[in-house]
Amino acid sequence: MAAKSTPPSITKTAFDCPFCGAFTSQLWYELRSEGMDDKTPNLPDVEQRKRLAADTKITPDAKRPVLSWIDNMLAGLIFLQDSTRSSYGPHVHNIFLSRCYNCKKFAVWVHDQLVYPKAMTGPQPNPDLPANVLRDYEEAGRIVAESPRGAAALLRLAIQKLCIFLGEKGESINEDIANLVKKGLSPMIQQALDAVRVIGNEAIHPGTLDLKDDRDTAIKLFGLVNIIAEQMISTPKHVEEVYGQLPEGARKAIDKRDSKA
Repeated sequence: MAAKSTPPSITKTAFDCPFCGAFTSQLWYELRSEGMDDKTPNLPDVEQRKRLAADTKITPDAKRPVLSWIDNMLAGLIFLQDSTRSSYGPHVHNIFLSRCYNCKKFAVWVHDQLVYPKAMTGPQPNPDLPANVLRDYEEAGRIVAESPRGAAALLRLAIQKLCIFLGEKGESINEDIANLVKKGLSPMIQQALDAVRVIGNEAIHPGTLDLKDDRDTAIKLFGLVNIIAEQMISTPKHVEEVYGQLPEGARKAIDKRDSKA
């Protein structure tokens, strides 16, 4: 079962971090302006870093903070740096930063909207999803607002990878589903797999189903992926954990009984 979701919100001091996903405290910042005297932003490049690192006239202690600043700038990170100025310019209204207590990364908000990083829409992923499936799921969540068709296509790819995880070839989702049914896949999960396969396929090859503006349909696909993971991965995992907690003698007795059957 997917964990309870607490989406990022301008009104909360704790929510699911849009970077690391942890539910944790968030520290809020407001901004002040500083004019640049008709200059453009100073964006360092890799060559500048190489020249500074190779400069023997500058001591390592003097280089260290500058190199750290360059590395953060090159990575496109939002970070804090102590200022030598004794006064600050006017407030920048309607732009805010929130900083995750867990990963220390900054998110950017304009008014009450999270603009960086892009928030994931839809239900939180099942925590037992394989890592490669989870990446597609989360990417779909970040683009579904702008491109429901693209999100559906990613979810179809997630199903393909999920079938491989469950022991199938991954060459044909249709064949993989048929093989999983032969292995005991419930009709309900078969219907869920087929729904994702058909809708996702239509997102790639336009047909009678048009997802161009159908965000609600795309959102439902996230739930289907979670249903599949719950039934095929999480439930067997939980049963195995419970069974593993039985005393060894009880497990042997059960195994003996089953072998006779």
